Amino acid sequence: MQRRSFCLAAAGLAASTHKAWAAEPFPTRAVKVISPYAAGGGPDVQLRQFAPSMAEALKQSVVVENKVGAGGVLAAQFVAAAVADGYTLLMGSNTHLIQKSLQPQLKFDPVGDFVGVSNMAASPTVLVVSADSPYKSMDELVAGLRKSGGGMNYGSGGIGTSAHLAGATFLTLNNLSATHVPLKGSVEIAASLMRGDTQFAFPVAGTGVPHVKGGKLRALAVTSRQRLAQLPEVPTLNELMNNELTVQESWFGIWAPAKTPPEAVAALHAASVTALKLPAIRSAFENAGNLAVPSESPQAFSAFVRSEQKKWAEIVRLTGATAS
Repeated sequence: MQRRSFCLAAAGLAASTHKAWAAEPFPTRAVKVISPYAAGGGPDVQLRQFAPSMAEALKQSVVVENKVGAGGVLAAQFVAAAVADGYTLLMGSNTHLIQKSLQPQLKFDPVGDFVGVSNMAASPTVLVVSADSPYKSMDELVAGLRKSGGGMNYGSGGIGTSAHLAGATFLTLNNLSATHVPLKGSVEIAASLMRGDTQFAFPVAGTGVPHVKGGKLRALAVTSRQRLAQLPEVPTLNELMNNELTVQESWFGIWAPAKTPPEAVAALHAASVTALKLPAIRSAFENAGNLAVPSESPQAFSAFVRSEQKKWAEIVRLTGATAS
């Protein structure tokens, strides 16, 4: 009888402890979002615009921390190894899917190691040259590339980034060659073009559009399905080449480590959606060439990531892009 009473008491204590844990509000302290982009790079700017509104919805601070390197891999590995409690998140993107396709041996799985919280924004890349470049159209650039016989360079924020794959696709479809120059981050693309170290590039719109509007770069085409409202005079690459593979839109969103409690993921999703629906956030994103795209649910975002993994793996295969 005494043993039975002890077991019942222990079970009651366990149940009450579980209820207390389950009832504990989330979050109770600051949430950290790891950005794989250099400070000032397009997506990093959007994350920092978004973070205060997410913090207001969560009623806790949201801290952005940059961990740049290896095309986003360092940041992904850091978050994948973090405690799965909802307090350390990753700004995940299609770049992480590309990296895994390029380097299957990498010690992180962009699908298995993370759970989706919500997508944030989608953005095409923009084919740009320096403002003083002799090339004023895509056709002129193609002619220049053909004449150079592989003697021209194109820059990107690193191997496996959207800028890298967009450039590789462009060259493959036109049967051209050029040297890929992986830079230390997307913020270096404009400077590289203006110095003449590279002759063209495909930065994401969030990075490229401000420089185009500032008169430092010239836009020749965009990789969206429709023209950008910010650059209505610039044609889409698909208009010019009539090939669906030229339609490439980058995206970035919030990922949490796998096994993060569903309650925490749900709270983070709700706060993300609230922030992304604010007119001020949507306007700030759109001004930089991004479209705010909050996910209907964490499950919907995870399903989207899985479908994107297949798509980018196919682009890597078709272009023959490599990690070297």
